[in-house]
Formats: sequence, structure tokens, C-alpha cells
Amino acid sequence: MVLGTTSGAGKSWLTTALCRHYARQGLQVAPFKAQNMSNNARVVAGGEIGSAQYFQALAARAEPEVRMNPLLLKPERDTHSQVVLLGQVHEELTRADWRGRGALVWPVVAQALDELLAENDVVVIEGAGSPAEINLMDCDIVNLRVARHAQARCLLVTDIDRGGAFAHLYGTWALLPEADRALLRGFVLNKFRGDAALLAPGPQQLQQLTGVPTVATLPLWRQHGLPEEDGVFDDRHAGTGEITTRIAIVAYPRISNLDEFQPLKNVPGVRLSWARSPAELQGVDWIILPGSKHTTGDLAWLRAQGLDRAIAAHAQRGGAVLGICGGLQMLGEALIDAHGIDGNAPGLGLLPLVTSFEPAKVVRHTSTHFGTLAGPWAALSGVAVRGYEIHHGQTAQHPAMAAKGDVAREVLPGLAWQNATGSVLGLYLHGLFEDAAALQALFGRQGEVRVPTLDEVFDGLADFVEQHFEPGVLQRLIAP
Repeated sequence: MVLGTTSGAGKSWLTTALCRHYARQGLQVAPFKAQNMSNNARVVAGGEIGSAQYFQALAARAEPEVRMNPLLLKPERDTHSQVVLLGQVHEELTRADWRGRGALVWPVVAQALDELLAENDVVVIEGAGSPAEINLMDCDIVNLRVARHAQARCLLVTDIDRGGAFAHLYGTWALLPEADRALLRGFVLNKFRGDAALLAPGPQQLQQLTGVPTVATLPLWRQHGLPEEDGVFDDRHAGTGEITTRIAIVAYPRISNLDEFQPLKNVPGVRLSWARSPAELQGVDWIILPGSKHTTGDLAWLRAQGLDRAIAAHAQRGGAVLGICGGLQMLGEALIDAHGIDGNAPGLGLLPLVTSFEPAKVVRHTSTHFGTLAGPWAALSGVAVRGYEIHHGQTAQHPAMAAKGDVAREVLPGLAWQNATGSVLGLYLHGLFEDAAALQALFGRQGEVRVPTLDEVFDGLADFVEQHFEPGVLQRLIAP
């Protein structure tokens, strides 16, 4: 099990690397995270799970499935999350008190873990946040309770680039119940920059205090290729070679599925940035409105920043605008909510469409192909694409506008529409930039676009941990 001293310490990254490391030994491997709080989700058999567990399953060479992340919390507001249990939205749990929720879901969590343990040679478990959150220990179902249930051999990882790493490790160990300390088999220093020899005598003193050895010092590695699990990765990605396309993604508070933009970081000539103000949209070629877990709330935030006017001006100049899922819904004329799901709001008015929020949630894989597109998106004409859908909204032509002849051009049946000039494209399909054919069509004007495959990324992660862990440690973690 991989525990962390904080969120962002490197748990997901390390879990993914270990999944591929053990899978390369010919072992049957599965990932597991009891509870994940994230708006990055993927479609799997049975519903949806957190994106991190989806990628971990692929790294393990396993079929992703709902037992690998039995409880997914998708934040819609600061104090409210949609609850997804075994892949499906669970309205009763969504309304339940969060402290009481653990007792209700623990039997499901434990059964999923037990089944995976019985079916696999190795289960690599990821914790959440920190196991030393003493205010949450009484209702914990993702850290120590899981570790005890599985009698997991645990690593504790910390982000040394933030500073205070030894205090984080010691403080976490000190706050754990004594019986749980015995499960810790090693400390991992992550994101280290500089000469590792300068760490001495820190690791040795830490072991004297705790009895736990430091088993790895992992150098800072920004370009490992794995999508960020939580939040927006704010470093401006400068791209490689001559910059030909500047892309700004609007980073509203409830952004979802941002992991699907990871491939853009590897496309030669692309500069990728995140925008929270009109100034950050100046000089860009594309503006992307990504998915949102609270479309009307993020739309209100977008207007408050003045981004609505900047996006409209960009489109009027013929600049490319792409809306995906919630972003598509924002581009229309109106959002209508008769069931109390997301809220009512006027749209940005860049596509003559109207979206109605329905109780039934669409969660599915989709394979289709584009019709004829115009403007900056013309290169996608006729391209076959695969992706996934996760949305409550149903979008159609605005009836009053259609009656007057103002009709959006449907370029994917029921899934994508363009405005009359072709500059604005909205689609429900997630994963466009993960599709090799779409990337080649959009960016292959100067030759073949070479983006690392996921298998290459996973193998690179495994190579990295094998190089930097102390010899024998990874094998001892799974020894009988």
C-alpha cells in the first residue's frame, strides 16, 4: 500500500509505477483505492471510476473495473459531492451525512478488496491524503482501515520539493496508532532535486527515531507522461520546436476530466496553458472549455472573471473555440434544469443549442466518425474517433432559433455541433486528444505526430522506480 504524508505527495504516480513493475514480472496485478475524491473519471465495465485507478489498471495489464475504486466522490461544490458507488450514482449516499457514510459503504469496500486479493497475486493499494488526519480516523475507510484489513505492507511517500519532508514523515509516523506503525516498511522521498548525498544524516536519524528505513529517493521528474490526478498542473508547457499552436484551457473551479489533455503536452509545436483571466487568453490560437462537474456554477464563475466576453471576441475573430461536455453545454443558448441537478442558466450563445439536465446519467464508451467540418476544425472531417461520455445533460437545437433558420451544424450524430462559420465546435465526446487519428489530423501538417503510448509511459515509470529503490526492497514487499 502506498500512503502519503499529504495530498500531492506522489501516491498515484508511485502506485501506477508499482503496478507496471509487478506486472512485468508475470504476476497478476490489480490496483485498489477504497475512496477517491476527483472529478477525473473514466468509463469502465459497470460504470465509472477515478481516472487514477483506470490508468493504474492499464499499467497492471488488467481490465479496469468498478471494484478497483468502489467509492468515487465527485465534488460539485465546496460542501457537496456526488457519490458514485461501484460505478453508479447513489442518491441516498449523496444525501447522507459524510461522517456516517463510511459505516454504510465499508461492507462494499471490504468485499471489493477481498475479491481482488483472492483473484490476484498482487494488489497495489493507494491511500488518500494522509493516514494521520486524526480528525478523520474514526470514519476512515481509505487509509488505516484498509491497511489493517489487508495487512498491507506500506510505503509512506513525501514530497521533499515542498520542504519539511523529514518532519512530515516523522509527524505522520508519530500520529499513527502503534499497531499501525508496524505496517510501515519504508519511507520514500519524492521529487528530489540535487545531490542525494546531502540528505545525510537525515534518513539515518529518521530510522533511529522510527525504525523505518528510507528505501528510495526519487528525483523530480516532470515529463513522466502520466496525467495529473488532482487539480490543474499550472506550469506553462512550452512545447518542443517552433511553436505553431497556442492552446489555452479555461481552468474553472469544478473542471473535470482534465487528464484527457495530457497528450497535448507531448505534441511538437504546441504550447499549452491554463487560463483564469481574459489576459491569459490573449494571443492564443485555441480556447478550450473543458468538462465541468457543476456547469452552471462554473459558467457563473467564468462570467464573473470576464472570460465570457474574451471567448466571444476570440470566436468572432475566427479563433478556434472547443467545448467538451460541460464546455459544450456552456456554448449553447440556455441550460434548463427541471430536476434540480445542476441549475438553470443562460449560455454563452456561441451555438444555437439548448441543454436539459436529466436524472439519468449517460456513462458509456463511444466509437464514431466525424462528418464534414469547416473552419479551423476542418482537418477532423471524416476522421474516426473513440472516446467516452459522462454527462447528465441532453443537448439539441434551440427550437425557436431553428424555426428562424439558425441551426448548428451537427458533425457527430447527437454528439457534436459547429457554428455557421466553423470556428466554434462543441462535443460530448471525451478523449479526442487521446485518439491517435485525431491528433494526427489536427497537428500532423508537418509530418507524423509522435506521442508516447501509455505502455511506453508505464514502462518508463517502472524503469524509474527499479532504478531508484534500494535493491531488493520491491521484491521484499510482496515476499510470502
